[in-house]
Amino acid sequence: MGARSLRSRRRRRRERSRGRRPERESGGEMRAQPRGLVCDSSQMVQMRGLVVLLMSKAAGPKPSKQPDGKISSDPEVMVDGIYPSQRSLAEIAELIHTAFAVHRGIVDVAAMVLSDDCRDDMDFGNKMAVLSGDLLLANASTGLARLNNTHVVELMSSAIGDLVQGLFYEGSGSEQVPENASVCDYLDRTFLSHGALLAKSCQATLVLANQSAELQRSAFSYGRDMAAAHQLNLDMQPFIGVDNDAVHFSFHSAPAILHQERVGTRAWQSAVKKATDASGRIDFGKLASSPDVRQSVLATSQLCHLHGERALAALAALPPSPARDALTTMAHAASVL
Repeated sequence: MGARSLRSRRRRRRERSRGRRPERESGGEMRAQPRGLVCDSSQMVQMRGLVVLLMSKAAGPKPSKQPDGKISSDPEVMVDGIYPSQRSLAEIAELIHTAFAVHRGIVDVAAMVLSDDCRDDMDFGNKMAVLSGDLLLANASTGLARLNNTHVVELMSSAIGDLVQGLFYEGSGSEQVPENASVCDYLDRTFLSHGALLAKSCQATLVLANQSAELQRSAFSYGRDMAAAHQLNLDMQPFIGVDNDAVHFSFHSAPAILHQERVGTRAWQSAVKKATDASGRIDFGKLASSPDVRQSVLATSQLCHLHGERALAALAALPPSPARDALTTMAHAASVL
């Protein structure tokens, strides 16, 4: 046994002898560094767990009287303004998001030309992705059961169902201009793939605190519009401040769909065909730099700002607090380029 491990065990024994729980067992690291949950290698904020924690703290303690008029006698004790069950829900939301991020890494091997050795490696990687994602979902389901709240289980289960449906829509998309595309369909797909988990997690954490239906609706609205603004912001990034030779965007992204809806499918397909060389390579830089497409990027920016404003409006139902201020800052960051 290493010296560091031995010192750690001795420290935990001393803490127990003093009547304290060791930090490792109490989840102190999560309370001390909530932002550690939310950064990936691209420095894009994976904000689900953090938003749930902030929403929990902003809403405050459980009311003394429940909505049905009964006196609340819940034994839960708040730690740093958050109930343990709400902290667990934040972890569950991150687990679910990570599970589907792993599942998104599955590759369609049948559509690729590969050597036998490479195909075997890809098949093995797919199996690992499926099993790893399923294991994370199983852990999330176990955590949900431990919350002992059927309404929360129902909400989070429906969020998982929405994610599955959104993943199906993502898989059915091709690298060609879609025949039928509309902003409404785009927003529906965005809600299923990104917004449902955040919106329903925000609502569920207020259910755990027995907050009013009005506050729950506001929390749901904040999560829905925050996710929409965040995704619209991501969709605009390939069109902003990038060298034309490095530009690549999806025809299912918001600027492309807004442009297609404005000029018509046939005109957009014709423009894409003109930007395609003899080898079938599309010059995305040429498409992105055209004045018509720039107008669609501006329209996307306005739509992003609209959803950011709606998220801010939803926060008005919460009492003023530093946690609400943090949620406000996040909504501003998601909707401003």
